[in-house]
Amino acid sequence: MSEEDLHQPHDKLFRAAFSNPETAAAFLQAYLEPELVALVDWGSLQVEPGSFIDAQMKATEADLLFTAKVHGEDTHFYFLCEHQSSEDRLMPLRVLAYMVRIWTGEAGSAKGAGRLTPIIPVVVAQDNRVWKTSTQFHDLFQLPPQKWEEVRRFLPDFSFRLLQLVELPFEGIAGTADGKLALRALKAQAVGELLGDPVWEPSLLRVVSARVLDYLIRYVWNQDVDKEGFSLRLRELPRTDLTLETMTLAQRIREEGREEGREEGREEGMRRAIRSLLEVRFQVVPAGLFEELGLVRETERLEALFQHAIRCASLEEFAAAL
Repeated sequence: MSEEDLHQPHDKLFRAAFSNPETAAAFLQAYLEPELVALVDWGSLQVEPGSFIDAQMKATEADLLFTAKVHGEDTHFYFLCEHQSSEDRLMPLRVLAYMVRIWTGEAGSAKGAGRLTPIIPVVVAQDNRVWKTSTQFHDLFQLPPQKWEEVRRFLPDFSFRLLQLVELPFEGIAGTADGKLALRALKAQAVGELLGDPVWEPSLLRVVSARVLDYLIRYVWNQDVDKEGFSLRLRELPRTDLTLETMTLAQRIREEGREEGREEGREEGMRRAIRSLLEVRFQVVPAGLFEELGLVRETERLEALFQHAIRCASLEEFAAAL
């Protein structure tokens, strides 16, 4: 796993699941108004490249833009996942800023042709408390009702669909297996239940994509959870297809090796980490290979061997590097 994969874990998990149009379509069909759902050609849904959130907000939000046909015309669905720890009453203003960025980019493109595409914004709130923020942009203005009509035509106005995960029971989250698992994990992180049964439900874990399961493991590892409990969940995982690819598991073993290194010497800690990693990946490892590994003393070479243990396709390939 690269260092980049350790950054913005909420964003990584969200995108791993919902950049798939099938997953996004199932979510939107479950949580948008039925009248709108009936008008959309869901087979035309496709993800658009890019992100429209502020650079300073990248650590607390993730976004995706989709296009689908509504009444035969292109319509954007802007999907924003908000994972700040506190409610933002200016959310309607931030959503408007992102919508303007989308339209500005569209107007400057070759396909703009002087027309803008409608945008339907959807916000998913990960907070552990229910928001009281209005989803109506006009509620940001402190105007008496009798004066509102006089100035209304001079002001932009819109609403956005707000889905608050804290209000949904885990089993009530709808969509594909990938979408359910991602949203359950995001909800569980906010309420302190990342190692709970709803996230690690075997029937769900058996059918999610390998990519989303991989990102789930990375996501949990980057949170403040009981590492022993996490290790137990990994041992009980009803899947074996991630063993060769899950770099987060390797990172966990690396950290364990560092802890052991502080107590027993860095070199011995690294050797233990390599041994653990090889056993996780290949199950049965010849004792002679460990004996040969015990002869390696240089820290830098042990670090290189650890990286090789992550990437090698077989024990033979690893042994050739010793």
